[in-house]
Amino acid sequence: MRRRLINSTLAVVLVVIAVFGVSLVIVETRTISSSAQDRIESDALRLVGVVESDVLEKKPVDTAALAELLENGKYARITIPGQPAVEVGDRIDESVIRGTARGEQGEVVVVEEARSTVTREVVRTLAVVGAVALLAVVAAVLLAVRQANRLASPLTDLAETAERLGSGDPRPRHKRYGVPELDRVADVLDSSAERIGRMLTAERRLAADASHQLRTPLTALSMRLEEITVTDDLETVREEATIALTQVERLTDVVQRLLTNSRDPRTGSAVPFDLDEVVKQQEEEWRPAYRSAGRAIVRSGKQGVRAVGTPGAVSQVLATLVENALMHGGGTVALRTRVIGNQAVLEVTDEGPGVPPDLGNRIFERAISGRNSTGIGLAVARDLAEADGGRLELLQAQPPVFALFLSRTAPERADPETTVR
Repeated sequence: MRRRLINSTLAVVLVVIAVFGVSLVIVETRTISSSAQDRIESDALRLVGVVESDVLEKKPVDTAALAELLENGKYARITIPGQPAVEVGDRIDESVIRGTARGEQGEVVVVEEARSTVTREVVRTLAVVGAVALLAVVAAVLLAVRQANRLASPLTDLAETAERLGSGDPRPRHKRYGVPELDRVADVLDSSAERIGRMLTAERRLAADASHQLRTPLTALSMRLEEITVTDDLETVREEATIALTQVERLTDVVQRLLTNSRDPRTGSAVPFDLDEVVKQQEEEWRPAYRSAGRAIVRSGKQGVRAVGTPGAVSQVLATLVENALMHGGGTVALRTRVIGNQAVLEVTDEGPGVPPDLGNRIFERAISGRNSTGIGLAVARDLAEADGGRLELLQAQPPVFALFLSRTAPERADPETTVR
């Protein structure tokens, strides 16, 4: 591409130089020749004036005075009726430019100059024109090289950027080149890189969230199935199977919720529900695990509280808090429900060491963990709470008190009849 740009620019310059240079040479040659002819005729008129003055005064022609009026290299021949011809200067044996003037007394003055003087002047003019043309060609080549580099280098960069996008590196370069068309392409590539980066981040986030959020339901389901395999009591098998089916439904809801949040984290399907049922369900599901760890899980607080949210999402948030208390806390875990104004509050606390002071509310950030854990559980739990219009907060670090705030009033929905079309 560089070579084509240079060649095309140079071709244009050469054509311009050829057209205007040849025209200039022709015009200058004619001008120089015409100027030389006018100069010779002017010399002849000046000499005939002097000769005529001498003739009128009946004096002999003063050749010395005429020689002073004539430039070196020129030759003059003066003819006066009744007198011999007078010559001034040396004869010229080559091609000449001749100028003739006649006086009122019949005097004739012929002035000659070698045509080679005109030729030398034309050659000097051609040399000047050629030098200017050469400078123009050099300047055109330098400009073409600069423009070629200015256009080719950005295209190479853009090709490398596109190749990086294709190889899975979505980092935008934010590099511009001062050429509107190329900058537009760079803008599109950077926008594409940002979109690809967001999609990759969402995919990685979905994979991480899924691995974390599915682990707890699968663990609980595995425990129920183990209970079924070790018992011979048909009633116990039915009870455990019923609970297992409920957990499968919750697991399906978790998967659906993860997929929905991966498309739009703000999407929620909040409905009024009985908060006591969710708390009771989680208490029953986690009691065997706490019993195995030699600990207890209890619930207290206001009964009959109704909240607005997605029951599956609230269950998942509560399961995350209870699991964290089991893994990182100590002593008895308490689940407490209360009402503050128009909000239902579900608190989870334990008797363990709590959240390290250097973490604080940063505990909800992804990849932030006080101990050996994935560091995404609380982050996902907060996202689930916010998707339903609630919020998850750390009210107290030591002993730890996590609180889930949910609205008690369903959000108003737009009336289809009053929707602006």
